[in-house]
Amino acid sequence: MEPNPPRPSSRRARATVVAAFLALGASALTACGSSGGGDGSAGAGKGPTTQVADATGAKVDVPASPRRVVTLSEMDLDSALALGVRPVGLTAGRGQKGAPAYLADRAKGIPVVGAVTGPDVEKVVQAKPDVILAGQLADKQVLQQLRRIAPTVVTVDKTKNWKKSLEITGRVLGKSDAAEKFLTGYGTKVAALKKDLGAEAGAKVSVARYSAKGTNVIQQGVFISDVLKDIGFARPGIQARKGEGHSTPISEENLKEIDGDWLFIGTLDPGTTRDSLLDKLAGKPAYQQLDAVRDKHATVTDGSKWTSLGGAEAAVSVLDDIRKAMVK
Repeated sequence: MEPNPPRPSSRRARATVVAAFLALGASALTACGSSGGGDGSAGAGKGPTTQVADATGAKVDVPASPRRVVTLSEMDLDSALALGVRPVGLTAGRGQKGAPAYLADRAKGIPVVGAVTGPDVEKVVQAKPDVILAGQLADKQVLQQLRRIAPTVVTVDKTKNWKKSLEITGRVLGKSDAAEKFLTGYGTKVAALKKDLGAEAGAKVSVARYSAKGTNVIQQGVFISDVLKDIGFARPGIQARKGEGHSTPISEENLKEIDGDWLFIGTLDPGTTRDSLLDKLAGKPAYQQLDAVRDKHATVTDGSKWTSLGGAEAAVSVLDDIRKAMVK
């Protein structure tokens, strides 16, 4: 027998609870003072404020020294941690129950307030933020709800460029100097890697995501492709062009199109070991045709880092992965 659907009275009760949470948050913020943010954000709380332009160009008044930061995207969490700020709430990473795998240790204990599909507004209220980093959130209704809780900043623009996002987050958190220092350090690491790669510096590098549904290839316009471009790698086939989405499904019959000198395969399954996945792929006729597989130039990577939204810490970690795989 199918479970009984929620009664209308239950749905009304839940809606009432959400409204009460929002009203409580808004009244508390009003008591602390209101901001002059051009986007109609809620009050930034006690103390001095500063105005920043978010990724959409909107002006938002935020606390000059925010203490309770909620991050609503993988990139926001990454940026905050890179700048030395531990959030009080985060959204689960793609395919993860909590923070992205590569940030799990550093984010241990931070409450989850949503998923990649969107925030849980009640849980955001409970985190008592004084600023909210909203990633690439574009839902106007949800943004309006969040702005009634605390100043809300969209940090990721249509390019999804992690460097731009880090700079915006640095301004919001009063950590612009730290953001600049991080980017300078990243540039130094890129230059050192390019030098150490030697003849491999101009290699063709392919990036794919593998799951039970099949293989997806990563094209231009996303995090990992920007990092590979910084290093100077070429990308084979359709990976040299911008895709319509974050990744593009590719049939096994067409896998030869993604062949390159090196192949990095991301997986979101934490139980998948490098050897087990490589053995599985090596047994597939389509993968056996790839030069990168035959030459043992295929490497399994953490998909939460390589083939998701990415960020500053992810970029540096990717450089380390490439160094381990390609520098002899």
